[in-house]
Amino acid sequence: MRYQNILITGGTGKLGQALLSSNLSKRKVFAPARTEMDITNKKQVNRYFNEHEIDAIIHCAALINMKECETNPASAIKVNINGTGNLVEAALNKPHTRFVYISTDYVYPCEDGPYSESDSAIPFTSYGWTKLGGECAARTIKDHCIVRTSFFNPVNIPYDAAPLDSFCSKIPISELAEAIIALLDSDFVGVINVGQERASLYEIFKKYKPSIQSQTLEEINRAAPIKRAKDSSLDVSLWNKFKARAKT
Repeated sequence: MRYQNILITGGTGKLGQALLSSNLSKRKVFAPARTEMDITNKKQVNRYFNEHEIDAIIHCAALINMKECETNPASAIKVNINGTGNLVEAALNKPHTRFVYISTDYVYPCEDGPYSESDSAIPFTSYGWTKLGGECAARTIKDHCIVRTSFFNPVNIPYDAAPLDSFCSKIPISELAEAIIALLDSDFVGVINVGQERASLYEIFKKYKPSIQSQTLEEINRAAPIKRAKDSSLDVSLWNKFKARAKT
């Protein structure tokens, strides 16, 4: 365990909760509520960093509701870009801080996956653009790790139907939490796709929710206020190599 004093943003969110339930409990973990440290409030962020010894950050906090991001992009910018910038600026004042930024598969065009880390990041949503903006801020920290991913909770799939012709690399939330911790403690610097091999949303969800029905992406997009990705799947060969090395 290379890092003992870890700040998790978004600790009340699903991924933050999964991380707090993991083996990080053996370390000193800070997961401030928004009332303690609102990442969009620069003074609050700086005060929190000054009052606590922090040597690593796992930045999960984000505005992820895509409908809200599309209808109110200013809010998405405030949280996903400016909020990340505030954390990065505070971290830069503490030398040797590790910064793990949880990004999204939606930074890619999401039309013709699987996408590798070297493929062009041209998002098709405001959510994707603002998360990409956060990535740009994170890259200014020397010891950074940007995790492009998408997750789901196998015990709570809130859909009655899923498309057969929409592909992704979604990973169970508990597996993602383990992956983040492994990357946190590693020497890896840069961008890495973390997920499963390419599959349709229907195939992924059917494994955990046998009652789920199949639909087409056209049917779902016709009824949904926000267009969904055709193919946000990831080339996870780098992640697979990382896991293989970690086992040796």
